[in-house]
Amino acid sequence: MTLLITVFAAVIVTVKWYNRKDDSMKLGILCFLYWGASIMWLVDAIFEYAELKAEYFTPALEDMLNDAFLGLSVVALGLVIWIVRLLITDPKGSVRTALKKQQN
Repeated sequence: MTLLITVFAAVIVTVKWYNRKDDSMKLGILCFLYWGASIMWLVDAIFEYAELKAEYFTPALEDMLNDAFLGLSVVALGLVIWIVRLLITDPKGSVRTALKKQQN
């Protein structure tokens, strides 16, 4: 489930990145985060399959639920990292403008 969730997130963000009109939102960073997580989960799946063989394809419901929560957590953490980077770099100047208004 973790691999499936992160691959879906990576594909969705990659399509959005490919169809972008400008690069101010820095979606490429989010693409790299999600594709990196997908590669990590793929390697994990390969090693788990090598260990479990046929049992790999019949996981318990509890294991699937835990993997789904972990996959969603990874996607959420990627979004948090991306948003923090956007707030720090402030490509459109929105944070700077809001802070200037608040000081006046």
